[in-house]
Amino acid sequence: MTDNSQATGLFYETLTKPNLILVTLAATSVATLLYKGLVSSNKGAPLPPGPPPRRFWEKPLPTTNIARTLADLVTEYGPVVSIRQGSQVTVIIGRTQAAWEIMEKEGSALVDRPRSIAVGEILSRGMRILLERSGDRFRRLRRAVHASLQPKAADTYQPIQLENARDVILDILDDPKGHQDHARRYAASVILRVTYGKTTPTSVNDQEIRRIQKIGRHFQSAIRPGAYLVERFPLLRYVPGYTKELDYWHEEELKLFTEQVDRVKGEMAKNIAGPSFVKTLVENSDNHQLSDDEMAYLAGSLFGAGSDTTANVITTLIMVAACHPEAQARVQQEIDMVVGRDKLPSFDDQDSLPQLQAFVQEALRWRPITPIGFAHRATRDVIWNGMCIPEGASVIGCHWAITRDPELFPNPETFDPQRWLTKDGSFRSDIRTFTYGFGRRICPGQHVANRSIFINAALLLWSFRMAQNPAAPVNTMAFGDGIIAKALPFEVEFTPRTEEKVLRGMIRATAA
Repeated sequence: MTDNSQATGLFYETLTKPNLILVTLAATSVATLLYKGLVSSNKGAPLPPGPPPRRFWEKPLPTTNIARTLADLVTEYGPVVSIRQGSQVTVIIGRTQAAWEIMEKEGSALVDRPRSIAVGEILSRGMRILLERSGDRFRRLRRAVHASLQPKAADTYQPIQLENARDVILDILDDPKGHQDHARRYAASVILRVTYGKTTPTSVNDQEIRRIQKIGRHFQSAIRPGAYLVERFPLLRYVPGYTKELDYWHEEELKLFTEQVDRVKGEMAKNIAGPSFVKTLVENSDNHQLSDDEMAYLAGSLFGAGSDTTANVITTLIMVAACHPEAQARVQQEIDMVVGRDKLPSFDDQDSLPQLQAFVQEALRWRPITPIGFAHRATRDVIWNGMCIPEGASVIGCHWAITRDPELFPNPETFDPQRWLTKDGSFRSDIRTFTYGFGRRICPGQHVANRSIFINAALLLWSFRMAQNPAAPVNTMAFGDGIIAKALPFEVEFTPRTEEKVLRGMIRATAA
């Protein structure tokens, strides 16, 4: 029951036709009241331009090719676009300057999230920090997570990240066709260690990892725009049987999240618990004022988000290296000059590798992690360039559109890392793509994620020359159409840049 046809089928099975009509009419009326959004402001400023208003029974956003469709609207109507459906207004931000002036400078008005019934209220029971509405609980969750993931704390995880990134090289030597699985294993292993202090699993098929990845797939499925009719017709949640799937998924993920926290608590009681996010949470539970379920969901949500995004970025780096040999060679030349061929790259090399930094940033721009972005909710009218983003509007910073801003990124579909470098070859700090979100809703795990991305990119490019298989060229547009961009399976040829026996020896010697 993850699409409109399934949901509608259940609806009809549950109700007789007269009752269906009555409930639908009532739901429509309540939905209008619940989704408060003004079509003009009390200051008289007009809405941003956009397509004709949609009828109440139509989906407010497209459900396929979502990011590209929103980017097309930005190209047609301008950097800020409004989509109307009845009294509900959705505003799309699609250019860099507008994103800075609205999402960042006016960030205090956009801390809130729109109401999310299916995922926020039913699946997550209001405990998923990503979708949490602004207020006391959000502030408590945010304080708790930031204390453990700020830059100084993130530095302490570097040995774990380096160890697992070395394992990725060995995994690829043993099984080059499984490179996407190896990226997933890396991400899951690191986040398990960081979040729960869990010993690194040996395989992506580890039962625990498979359970958590299953929960991630449920979340991805449920959060897709248009996945559940209850978002437009809130009374559907009270129809017997309608929420059965979401209720089951909630119990499944809460059980897993609670098991992980209980394991850490047990180790703490025996005084054998290593450092972890959950251990810090438990030790400071009085200060954070979080319930057991809130702590479980906070940790579990961090695992799910960090695992999916990091694995997909590593996969994208492999893709762009294989598809752009000149850019790959430029980075490898730099790595060889700075690091040399007699030792492996380390975190200490990061600031001395601007070509590598540019390569990574261009990959994140070219295929953003979250092409659509997550919606914010305006808690007051925001006036921009004489136009009004009204209180109650949903506001989406569309990363796909922002990263294709022709003023900042000429020829945006071209993969060109040099756009991130100054004339003297230094890495530019004056441009950004808001990879990790906006304002107070920025991803709290960004510092850990950036370190994972760097060390994997450095080791992969130091170790291998990556190329397309001529018999199976890479389709660089073949990504799943979900909230988090995930490349579909593709082949890459990995050629060790050092004799394989020597490379294996170096990896094992540094890990010893």
